[in-house]
Amino acid sequence: MSAITTHILDTSRGRPATGVKITLWQRSNEDDWDLIAQGTTDEDGRVSDLLPSDVAVTVATYRLRFAVGSYFCSRGEKTFYPYADIVFQVDEPTEHYHVPLLLNPFGYSTYRGS
Repeated sequence: MSAITTHILDTSRGRPATGVKITLWQRSNEDDWDLIAQGTTDEDGRVSDLLPSDVAVTVATYRLRFAVGSYFCSRGEKTFYPYADIVFQVDEPTEHYHVPLLLNPFGYSTYRGS
């Protein structure tokens, strides 16, 4: 399993958000980010293999970008957000980081999962 995982629940439907493209970035300095992984949510709204096994998690700031605008467009729904970014800090590289997204067309929230 990837050291960084995520899942998305579409709270407007009470169902997982499938087919959402996700990118994972690592901050390299104040203004620059390096793309280190990408994936798409499965039928359960999860991406459990996001980070390739040859990429080590280090103490750093990371950003998950969820292409939620495309997801809602594919469902024929309007949304306020073209994408949702979650920026988080890894302080313990040996731990697992699960970062869920609770989503609806006009809002979202997140938390550190387990």
